[in-house]
Amino acid sequence: MRVLVTISAICVLLIPIAAAQTTEVSAKPLTDAEIQLARSNVQADKNDIISHTMQFTQAESTAFWPVYSQYARDQKAIGDDRVQLIKDYAQNYDSMDEAKAKDMVQRMIAIDNKTGQLRESYWPKFEKAIGAKRAAKFYQVDNRLSMLVNLQLASEIPLIP
Repeated sequence: MRVLVTISAICVLLIPIAAAQTTEVSAKPLTDAEIQLARSNVQADKNDIISHTMQFTQAESTAFWPVYSQYARDQKAIGDDRVQLIKDYAQNYDSMDEAKAKDMVQRMIAIDNKTGQLRESYWPKFEKAIGAKRAAKFYQVDNRLSMLVNLQLASEIPLIP
């Protein structure tokens, strides 16, 4: 439950960036430092949820967390691309033309593809660390957390006018 609050908080914090160019929004865009702090808090909450949900044995924990740390680092790089896309969307919201819309959709698709490729590339590492069944459970948890973030973002970012 705590992660839902934190994820909602980060999404609410990011949304003024996406909507800053509309006349209806008066919130100031977040600084990069504020975005980084919010993302760090979300990551800490994700770690707590994963730990609580997975209930790792000591051996699993020892094997899992180093792999997850690398995975989270690589997820962050993809997240950086997403944050930049949201910032660009906000900057171009009122003046969106065909070319910019096409560029943004292509970038969004690339972000989705990178996420899938990341999960695929880490599967053997997680499977080796904690076994296929436990790794599959982790992937379920990870996917649900990602869906929560995506749903919150989707509900807050305005559609192209």
